[in-house]
Amino acid sequence: MIGSVASRPAGRLIMNADDWGRDAHTTQCILDCVRRGTVTAVSAMVFMEDSDRAAALALEHRIDAGLHLNFTAPFTTRARVAALGEHQNRIVHYLRRHRFAQLLFNPALASSFDYVMASQLDEYRRLYGADPARLDGHHHMHLCANVLLQGLLPSGRIVRRNFTFQEHEKSLVNRTYRRLVDAALSRRQRIVDFLFTLAPLDATGRLKRIFGLAREHVVEVETHPVQPEEYRFLERGELFGWTAGLRLEPASAPR
Repeated sequence: MIGSVASRPAGRLIMNADDWGRDAHTTQCILDCVRRGTVTAVSAMVFMEDSDRAAALALEHRIDAGLHLNFTAPFTTRARVAALGEHQNRIVHYLRRHRFAQLLFNPALASSFDYVMASQLDEYRRLYGADPARLDGHHHMHLCANVLLQGLLPSGRIVRRNFTFQEHEKSLVNRTYRRLVDAALSRRQRIVDFLFTLAPLDATGRLKRIFGLAREHVVEVETHPVQPEEYRFLERGELFGWTAGLRLEPASAPR
């Protein structure tokens, strides 16, 4: 939950679309779903080819836009500083080199993480005119070891937690690690009760469980409308058949 156990609010559902501003096609797919009412919040990328236009759209349509920190894809805007691209490329190369890189603290990249993190926060402020109320990460790398151990996530903000898995979905070691990270997050940041991906959409029992939890808990569903299957489900309004009576709200809605 975002808040204390003693003051638990009624459940609500946050439908959050990632990669806002990555490119014009991705932004448009998300915007279609925002207008349909099936996406209630977006996670905005900066220093990408459509970041400036997407920010203007978010401000025009009053879309709840958090910062989607990017440490795994090269920046594509032409306006970026050369030094920033060099630092970003070092981080991208490291984190994409092997699947466990995110779990290991790399002291040689500490200054690069500092620089890239500060640059993305500054760029968000320039585009959106305020500090981000919430943060998450492309490929969830906002929870990589360097970001966490360097204390780069601003305290008091809403930060995306780890995905929620059942026992049969992940090993005990995997689930224990995720719980430890979430516990550490909750001491300095605010997190929701549960986080899920929208896909796979053919697992109806899974969807029923997710939306059932949202009746009593704060649940975030991460979605990518640029994926055709997810776009059809959201833009056609199929979501509403699953969420009757639920509170669909922005991620930064007042408590």
